[in-house]
Amino acid sequence: MNADKIYCNGVVVTVAEERPAAEAVAVAEGKIVAVGSNQEILALRGPDTEVVDLRGKTMVPGFVDAHSHFINGLQVLTYANVSAPPVGPVNSIADLLQVLEQHKARWKPAPGEWIVGYGYDSNMLSEGREMTCDDLDTVSPDNPVMIIHVSLHGAVLNSLALRTFDITADTVTPPGGVILRKPGGNEPAGLIQEVAFLPIFARMPKPTPEELLERMQGAQEIYAAAGITTATEGASGVSDLALLTRAAREEKFYLDVVSLALMTELDEILQEHKPEEFGHYRNRLKLYGAKTFADGVPMSRTAFFRDPYLLPGPNGESPWRGEPMFPYETFLGMFQKAYKHGIPLFIHANGDEALDMLLLAHETAAGDRRCEKLGTTIIHGQFARPDQLKKFAEYQINVSFYTEHTFFFSDAHLKNLGPERTHPCSPLKTALSLGVRCSNHTDFSVLPIDQLLTIWTAVNRISRSGQVIGEQERVTPLQALRAITIEAAHHYREEDRKGSIEVGKLADLTVLSDNPLTVDPLTIRDIKVLGTIKEGRIIFSAEHAPWKEGARA
Repeated sequence: MNADKIYCNGVVVTVAEERPAAEAVAVAEGKIVAVGSNQEILALRGPDTEVVDLRGKTMVPGFVDAHSHFINGLQVLTYANVSAPPVGPVNSIADLLQVLEQHKARWKPAPGEWIVGYGYDSNMLSEGREMTCDDLDTVSPDNPVMIIHVSLHGAVLNSLALRTFDITADTVTPPGGVILRKPGGNEPAGLIQEVAFLPIFARMPKPTPEELLERMQGAQEIYAAAGITTATEGASGVSDLALLTRAAREEKFYLDVVSLALMTELDEILQEHKPEEFGHYRNRLKLYGAKTFADGVPMSRTAFFRDPYLLPGPNGESPWRGEPMFPYETFLGMFQKAYKHGIPLFIHANGDEALDMLLLAHETAAGDRRCEKLGTTIIHGQFARPDQLKKFAEYQINVSFYTEHTFFFSDAHLKNLGPERTHPCSPLKTALSLGVRCSNHTDFSVLPIDQLLTIWTAVNRISRSGQVIGEQERVTPLQALRAITIEAAHHYREEDRKGSIEVGKLADLTVLSDNPLTVDPLTIRDIKVLGTIKEGRIIFSAEHAPWKEGARA
């Protein structure tokens, strides 16, 4: 067979055990037809074959996004970035308010229209306190204002936004939720989190479906520019899934998109999508599994732990261990429903007590605790204990870790939990040694889509303040690369067609400026994505991509 396209003179990192390295790759009809030396592959050149000289650049498998929120890519295009450096410019409350003022001046919202920011993290504010509704009222008392927490598990609302959602001194805080109160009374201070935030996020006005459809191209560009060929929408409600289904029907996707149905809306989703429809691509969209939550997030002290935090809870509770998101019987029912329908279940869980609750629910719901056929996957699993990791391996439960926490949030974890619990967080190396199938993720838009930074954090585990967090959990660059390629593909049961550069697989490929396996580990984050190739077609090309430098032959 003559190849449609040949990439040669490169450093090809296949992540395949049989042939881990090569120089060239041949592609035909969107699939990889040969991998080998320049001489071997150029022998497949025909009269119409396009040959691209990689000029020593590195080719790796197209990155598979293990967990993010694709729908958020449609939203953040019009939100204010109120993140702390290096993601955004905010170091103080004054900085944040200035960003919102600039955003307001640019977009000129009419009275009553929403002003929304994303990436808020009180741990990074120099004032050392939460933003309040009074702070946000100074931006615009005539507009509802919301700054979404970096975790996506809460937000701070101004007074008008609180009134819009009828949150008053008489509003009862629901179990598993947080409504921060003003000192000395019961008036809401602005911060709403976890279960109390879910109805707010669901009811918040969104752009029209037509406006969101117009943004599909821009959202996919964010992923493609990061070298990603398969993206994830990690918690799709009914309206989200309807939008994605329409986009697929109108053939607006050039990336593959995997959607996980929000478990709290699964009954309604199953009215439109039968269980047998799960797991199959239709015009590049695959409804695959369901997503639920065991607890909250450690940096906000809403993750659920066996032992108390070192600091009080959000409303001064002490001792405070956090809370489960749902009562156990409700949580167990979610496992039973997913397993009954054969729908893979993905569970957000951070604290060790939440993971104990997860294991108990799985053991109760699964007739066979070894659940490779079920496809159960833990999202984050940050504070898993060694005894829990052994059970994950025994039960064949996958884990998608979140090593970027070691850089972005471990300074907060040290204050909240102390070094003994913080240093082993995101225990990727231990999990791998025990045989757990592990991926790694960014949780975009919690953090930016930056797969090289994901590798860097797994290899180096250095915090913002420069501390090494859990040196014993550092992995090799190859292990870190596999976590965002072949292992992520395994979580979606696609390792037979994606995740490595092997004959017969899709020609999903990413070209990098350097080889993450051989550079100084501290410089991995400086490597650039030069090109992204989906089934043989270039979907992203940087300014200095090889094919832009006259490297065609």
